[in-house]
Amino acid sequence: MAWFRKDRKVRQPRRERLEIPPDTWEKCEACGHTDIRDRFQRNLNVCPVCDYHRRLRASEYTAALIDENTAEEIEADLRSVDPLSFPEYPQRLRKALTNAGDADAILTVTGRLEGLPVGLGVMDFAFMGGSMGSVVGEKIARLGERCIEKKYALILLSASGGARMQEGVLSLMQMAKTSAVLSQLAERRLPYISVLTNPTTGGVSASYAMLGDAILAEPGAVIGFAGPRVIKQTIGQDLPEGFQTAEFLLEHGMLDSVVHRKQLKSTLGQLLRHMMGRPALATAVAG
Repeated sequence: MAWFRKDRKVRQPRRERLEIPPDTWEKCEACGHTDIRDRFQRNLNVCPVCDYHRRLRASEYTAALIDENTAEEIEADLRSVDPLSFPEYPQRLRKALTNAGDADAILTVTGRLEGLPVGLGVMDFAFMGGSMGSVVGEKIARLGERCIEKKYALILLSASGGARMQEGVLSLMQMAKTSAVLSQLAERRLPYISVLTNPTTGGVSASYAMLGDAILAEPGAVIGFAGPRVIKQTIGQDLPEGFQTAEFLLEHGMLDSVVHRKQLKSTLGQLLRHMMGRPALATAVAG
């Protein structure tokens, strides 16, 4: 009765090995939560567990803030040079260009934000720590001049460790140059909004980052001029906990608002409409 028996077939082991791409998963620097990269990206790189605002690239900020198909990059051909023959500076620039993929530490564009014409400059910490060299100052100055010419509002997002030491006094001069352009915008009553992200320090915080008609910051952003150790040694006193965070500065009147990244575009649009005397966006009424 062989038809009552079930022949056992030898199962061949699977030799196929599934490879998971190394960039599939990402880990939150604050709480250690690990999640798929796509989920972080869909959440604007904000941790879904602890709400920590991870860094965004300049192009990602631009895509999140500027209306679709309206962004136009300006001054994309400007490149940093080595005017002081600083040791290894050309090599650092080539490495930064390779790693970051951008021409320098700021991306400047014109476009529309909720239908309003704006000039937008976004610093990128991935390029030499977002350091402000001659190119950064020049691109901000030219963007400001474009805003004056077109009567656009100006928005600058800062993410920087400060002035670029490899360019010496030429880097420090950018503080005055950018501040002068901002004064011209103020004379023409064109709005300038400064958005501080993590970190905003050094010469950037000591110049255009703190000169906005409205100054916003992302939650938890580190904002200051010098580091805590230097300040403590200078004043000879212990410093309060978290004194260089956006929340501490808001509490002490240095900022106008701390805005979650998800609300940043709508907040900027609301501010610009108020500053420029434009009507508010129509909202649907449930009925």
